[in-house]
Amino acid sequence: MSKKQLNIVFLIAGSEPLGSAGMQADIKAITACGGYAACALTGIVDEDTRRVKSVTPLPVELVVSQAESFLGDVGAQCIKTGVLPTAEIIDGVADLLKRYPDVKKVIDPVIVDSNGVQLVSDESIGAYKEKLFPIATLITPNFREAEVLLKRKITNIWEDIKELGQWGNSVIVKSMQSQVLNGRGSSAQDMLSDFLYNAETGEVKEFRKRRIATHNVNGTGDSFSSAIATYLAKGCTLGEAVEKGEEFIGKAIALGAEYEFGHGYGPVHPCFMEDKVLHERIYN
Repeated sequence: MSKKQLNIVFLIAGSEPLGSAGMQADIKAITACGGYAACALTGIVDEDTRRVKSVTPLPVELVVSQAESFLGDVGAQCIKTGVLPTAEIIDGVADLLKRYPDVKKVIDPVIVDSNGVQLVSDESIGAYKEKLFPIATLITPNFREAEVLLKRKITNIWEDIKELGQWGNSVIVKSMQSQVLNGRGSSAQDMLSDFLYNAETGEVKEFRKRRIATHNVNGTGDSFSSAIATYLAKGCTLGEAVEKGEEFIGKAIALGAEYEFGHGYGPVHPCFMEDKVLHERIYN
């Protein structure tokens, strides 16, 4: 009798003390979505709920060796990157991932914080473009990160997003404000939109969602991209994986808003299935 296979997402990401972002958020989201999470650590982020205080990278040799240890022995259906603190780490990770052309890859370019402050060097941004994006299945920049990658303001997301797919990758740009939708998206001020450019079909799709009044949004991008990676690992198409990821993160944000956490930006609630009271409220 053959044994079951796990739906494995291998993370290459950083650790932070809050448990609301980075590797910790990734693992929670992957687990909540029915996947198996494993991780190579890239660095240590020191932060509280109000600001990032420092990012300390691990040696690139150790980062790559951790990944080799897992992927060479166990393997994965999808690989997802989080914070990659230096250009050298980006180069090393890219060289490693090239050895696995059949594994889906979700690259989350963590290059600015929630206040729009750039977290990595211009050299690192160049390394993303030259080394990682060309081998990515999907890149997942938020609105601010997309503008940093484009080196300009977004004026028409329907066209600008295609420029972010110039390396052959699909793109989802998260949390677009209504004023930059060029008349084709929602005009309501209480709405946000995510946009998916599917490189295989050439299509751009909008995912509209109501803005939720909460400060508990730290790690939202990590959790969302990890959910997408999980559904890709489970065999979903890109469109299906993004649809399911949108549903997951919407509920996780809505339920996370129920909690008090620190004095700044708290976490989403990825394990809402375990909270029976909140589960009843969101589903019924």
